[in-house]
Amino acid sequence: MTTLGTPLSPRATKVMLLGSGELGKEVLIALQRLGVETIAVDRYENAPGQQVAHHARTIAMSDPEQLKALIEAERPDLVVPEIEAIATPMLEALEAAGTVRVIPTARAARLTMDREGIRRLAAETLGLPTSPYRFCDSLQELRDAIDGGIGYPCVVKPVMSSSGKGQSKLDGPQDVERAWEYAMAGGRVSHGRVIVEGFIDFDYEITLLTVRARGADGGIETHFCEPIGHLQQAGDYVESWQPHPMHPAALQKAREIARAVTGDLGGQGLFGVELFVKGEQVWFSEVSPRPHDTGMVTMITQWQSEFELHARAILGLPVDTALKSPGASAVIYGGVEGEGVVFDGVDEALRVPRTDLRLFGKPESFTKRRMGVALAYDGDVETARANAREAAGKVLPRLPG
Repeated sequence: MTTLGTPLSPRATKVMLLGSGELGKEVLIALQRLGVETIAVDRYENAPGQQVAHHARTIAMSDPEQLKALIEAERPDLVVPEIEAIATPMLEALEAAGTVRVIPTARAARLTMDREGIRRLAAETLGLPTSPYRFCDSLQELRDAIDGGIGYPCVVKPVMSSSGKGQSKLDGPQDVERAWEYAMAGGRVSHGRVIVEGFIDFDYEITLLTVRARGADGGIETHFCEPIGHLQQAGDYVESWQPHPMHPAALQKAREIARAVTGDLGGQGLFGVELFVKGEQVWFSEVSPRPHDTGMVTMITQWQSEFELHARAILGLPVDTALKSPGASAVIYGGVEGEGVVFDGVDEALRVPRTDLRLFGKPESFTKRRMGVALAYDGDVETARANAREAAGKVLPRLPG
């Protein structure tokens, strides 16, 4: 039996989110609806999640001493990493000492925060199909890896980055130096290490949201959402839709891969498993032990969104991954640089049939910063995609005055 306390009381159930952007904000709202006391942590003040939580804290989460001091002062029941740039060795130490429970586990947070840890786990430990790859610590090593077998085209990524930062496709030797410099600029830390992957001739890429939650007998059960298709530009998602049609054999293989990798990572919660698919073939790409940006579409397609699923699973509650309606999402970019932007055209966007919006409330806009998302549902996925794009295009951020 799961018991939840009352917020702001001595028996409160307290959850701390490390990272409080748009994804964290929705997790916090889901937790609030279940009467959980929430602590939103981010590196800057007034982050989206901090605007809806009981408590807002601003620290450098990559600083182990700052992280340790905050967790020991707040004493949350659960610590939920929502970004990768966190001092995960400190989380492992605090978890081992019994100070706190980390979602899904501190080990999972550490392995998935850098591409080397999770790729070696998937390919070398679990034997899952992946693209050919090499890790490189210098421009010369990168050249040697490509010439020595990876070949062209290929993809270069920093071992530590998110949302496509520092990622580029190389079509020939003329692209290598530029790709190395771009990766160095886009990594979260000055690590000087990249992964180069042989290019897979895939038909499409999906996100398979996978949930590890407690069943009625107390054991961990694995649940799958319908596959999510997505369109990327420069490694960052701009559209997603659900469900994405798949051959039944490919869907079965995708679920087997997702079950294997999430089962090894362990713990409870929602995982975003990224996979490449060609016909009946499936390759593992990456996994995030938290809600996935492409999964924002579930706010309009599922009875329980990925954020509600995550909140329920980490609290030991039952989950329901059933699809409510096909639908789509489209990103709303800032388009301008500055603080305190205003949004024109919200009314026009919401006049597009069967649509909804989420404006994230980020205090500062950048040209390519994700400031909101348009959502649309329809019996036909392509109609939903068109409506989501149309609604997103009608929202126009601008500087006031």
